[in-house]
Amino acid sequence: MDIFVRRGDTLWYYSQLFHMNLQLIIDSNRGLQPNQLSAGQRVRIPGFVAQDYRIRQGDTLWAIAHSWNLQLDVLLLANPGINPNQLYIGQAIRVPLRITWRLVQGKQHYDYSRMMRDISRLETVYPFIRVSGIGNSVLGNEIPEVLIGNGTKRVHYNASFHANEWITTPVLMTFLNDYLLSLTNQTALRGLATNRLYQQTTLSTVPMVNPDGVSLVLNGPPATEPWRSRVVEFNKGSTDFSGWKANIRGVDLNDQFPARWEDERARNPKVPGPRDYGGERPLSEPEAIAMAELTRRRDYARVLAFHTQGEEIYWGYENMEPPVSETMVNEFSRVSGYRPVKTIESWAGYKDWFIQDWRRPGFTVELGRGVNPLPLTQFDEIYQKALGIFLAGLYL
Repeated sequence: MDIFVRRGDTLWYYSQLFHMNLQLIIDSNRGLQPNQLSAGQRVRIPGFVAQDYRIRQGDTLWAIAHSWNLQLDVLLLANPGINPNQLYIGQAIRVPLRITWRLVQGKQHYDYSRMMRDISRLETVYPFIRVSGIGNSVLGNEIPEVLIGNGTKRVHYNASFHANEWITTPVLMTFLNDYLLSLTNQTALRGLATNRLYQQTTLSTVPMVNPDGVSLVLNGPPATEPWRSRVVEFNKGSTDFSGWKANIRGVDLNDQFPARWEDERARNPKVPGPRDYGGERPLSEPEAIAMAELTRRRDYARVLAFHTQGEEIYWGYENMEPPVSETMVNEFSRVSGYRPVKTIESWAGYKDWFIQDWRRPGFTVELGRGVNPLPLTQFDEIYQKALGIFLAGLYL
């Protein structure tokens, strides 16, 4: 929500008036010099939206502020130039409304367009987050990264590497929304004060690595050729894409990374298809290239890739992982009930490559149980178990 500076105002005063952490206001106004405000400047207050209200018989600004649990000066800031002593019936004013509910409704078929709308809404209400594209998919869909926090500890979460594991995206998006609600309402999340997490960590998230594949699973083949005919051919003539993990070119994005890629290729399909074809070379696909370039640029302390299913957490790779990885995975297991598994006979995955090249903790988290794509009836249970992992990834 936007307000306009008056002579003598400070961001500190706004933080007290709106009961909002000062750092969140500073980070929502990156173009402003906090100590050099001038009258008329626009300031964005995170966690609030402006609600239209029309004056009725007997209304006063004080009474309206009281009924909305606001201080009078909040109304005056939201309505510059208003004369409290000359209100008239039918006059339109703006009443700041604190957001205390989720904007993300994750328990539904959650495709790329829905995710992009939700990210846009979050960015509007919580302008201290930073959203940017890290690259484009084969079909030209921009792959967004959402950053939250100011800390020196850089943590990364991603979801939907695999198309029919799309439920990981709304699970991660729901966490982002709950984290933002906790920060702006100064409420604990699972007993944790999240302001400390915000100050200590920078959380990087890519909620949907494989937008084309997710759309294929949820919405069917693209309307345009040649992709419409091509994906049906890759799928052996079937229009049932529920078993599809790959990107739109039939390349499995989690078999694309240069960590024993040749060994993974040797045992897997050699032609495009729904799953397990790792391409003709590592990092051939734009989605995998975007993830690799982002990871090199951000220099993460740890990465967590969210997949389905099995309620297991894979944490090792060729004994290259640091000793702290075991301590961390045991905490993830404690807060979620998931089983730690050090290694399986699988290579060329994102976390494998991260462990190999950085020798830092990397994890593949397999959410839920059953057959992919997991049913939405599992969503609430999956989220509650995953929430502990999301938080532990920040506080450890």
